[in-house]
Amino acid sequence: MLVLQLLASGLQTGALYALTAAGFALIFGATRLFHFAHGATYALAGYAFVLADHAGLPWPIGCLIALAVAVAFGLFTDIAIYRPIQRHSASFFTVFVAAFGVVIFIQSALEITFGRSFIAVSSALTHASQILPGLYLAQVFWVAIAVTVLVFGALGWFLSRSNSGIALRALAENTELLRAYGLSARRFSALAFALGSALVVPGAVLGAATTGLSPVVASHVMLVSLAASVVGGIGSLRGAAFGGFLLGIAENLVVAVLDTQWSEAAGFVVLFAFILLRPSGLFGTAVAR
Repeated sequence: MLVLQLLASGLQTGALYALTAAGFALIFGATRLFHFAHGATYALAGYAFVLADHAGLPWPIGCLIALAVAVAFGLFTDIAIYRPIQRHSASFFTVFVAAFGVVIFIQSALEITFGRSFIAVSSALTHASQILPGLYLAQVFWVAIAVTVLVFGALGWFLSRSNSGIALRALAENTELLRAYGLSARRFSALAFALGSALVVPGAVLGAATTGLSPVVASHVMLVSLAASVVGGIGSLRGAAFGGFLLGIAENLVVAVLDTQWSEAAGFVVLFAFILLRPSGLFGTAVAR
């Protein structure tokens, strides 16, 4: 039953990884910007939810506050950081350095405000009960799976059926064609950042209730999002989802045979394996050179 318990934990972790990685993949796929500050969005949303909870506000209000903070920060990085750099035709490295600086600033601000220790919220959702002999699940497991299914279902419908979603998918392919139809590339870039940033909120809220938050979570989330995107195929939402679940399961199953300190390393072993054996990822397209 140990393996089954670890598999269930891996599915819960993977669901949160999948949502966060999908946000990064959506932004990169639409704008071709390496949004390294995506992890900082997660951290700010999580801490906003914790503050709302400590203020005695109900969870729905706390989630809305976290959503507003995440979307506002995503739009801020797009409008105030990336667009001025793009106007000067800056290189990929310049964008990366600017985003990295934002992450360091946010991490330092959180450390000054909240300290370096973990902070969390308490909830009855995290109280586990026995489902089968040797298998214990908390309600947060079902919440994480249900939210992931609903969010990806809604996102898939939006991107494939709505006019705005179709235009968003076209943004990365042909910006000039988008303008030819009288559509604003900047407006849809902002939409990509808003949606991608909103996708971190479920993971940030449930992460605050389960594992807790610390200022360095921003770097960890970004690394996981990047790893899941590479495993699934850069820019692919479906790939990011599968990559997130795969990393989450790998991190938990490795505990069955190795010490817990190897948990995070297992995910990056999977990443290196894909880089060597299938660089295009699960759903990426191989490019001949």
